[in-house]
Amino acid sequence: MPKNLSKRTPLESAPGRTIYLHHYAADNPDKVVIMAPAMAVPHSYYADFCAWLATQGFHVIGFDYYGIGLAQEQSLRHFDSSVTEWATLDAQAVLDQCLQDFPKLPVVWFAHSIGGQLFGMLQHTEQVERMVTVATGTGYWRDMQPGLKYKSWFLWRAIVPWLLPVVGYFPGARLGIVGNVPKSAMAQWRRWCLNSDYLVGAEDLYHNYAQVETPIISLAFSDDEMLTYRNIDSMHNFYKNAPQRRLRFAPEDFDLDSIGHFAIFRPRYQKLWAELLLPQLSAERPKEPANPGVE
Repeated sequence: MPKNLSKRTPLESAPGRTIYLHHYAADNPDKVVIMAPAMAVPHSYYADFCAWLATQGFHVIGFDYYGIGLAQEQSLRHFDSSVTEWATLDAQAVLDQCLQDFPKLPVVWFAHSIGGQLFGMLQHTEQVERMVTVATGTGYWRDMQPGLKYKSWFLWRAIVPWLLPVVGYFPGARLGIVGNVPKSAMAQWRRWCLNSDYLVGAEDLYHNYAQVETPIISLAFSDDEMLTYRNIDSMHNFYKNAPQRRLRFAPEDFDLDSIGHFAIFRPRYQKLWAELLLPQLSAERPKEPANPGVE
């Protein structure tokens, strides 16, 4: 993969809070794509996809939330961040910088998992041409896949409450659960996942999400090991005034054995990048408000 396309620059999303932008330049780009990552997933996971996308004619900007990947300046015991701050400080700074640097190009918010959940917390979303969500749904524990449902309940009720004060952050990398997450982010995510309306209910953000009118294309997969279609529809229903197209796929649609929640961004899925992900950047935008129906 052409990783030499990447250029890294620091961005101060708040005083004393530095994150990093990863630029993948294209010659005469048609659009700018912001790659918004999933919970605790470093930008490096998306680097091959972003580099490939740049070869297809898009300027791509990736980033890490504060405390994740290259934005993790020291042990998570020594600094903190909430998920709300990931949205209102980090993601907002990335969007604002992008709009400032590329005022004449359409901007696409390309969101994996939580990257699409946080969009309703942002300002200036009316300047985003479209949002493409990949495996984005709520984290409400009752709606998770059956094999994960009660494991989630145990995580939130029995593990996280005592582990965070003892360790000072969530050591997910050692536990094989998600990844390392700052203390406040994990505590907030816990509160969201125990609320039937997830973050929108927990933070009373119904009005904020209803105000979003950016067209949304949602991609969901039948073998997602975490989310059910109910999770996915619930999250997108909060964007009730956004025109939407909701697409569902099974691995066999592409002669694949699996896709799941994470795998689509791995290099071996480049065939799927071309067949499924790339077309969403140029597809006709949805024109109608949210509809519970799917295609």
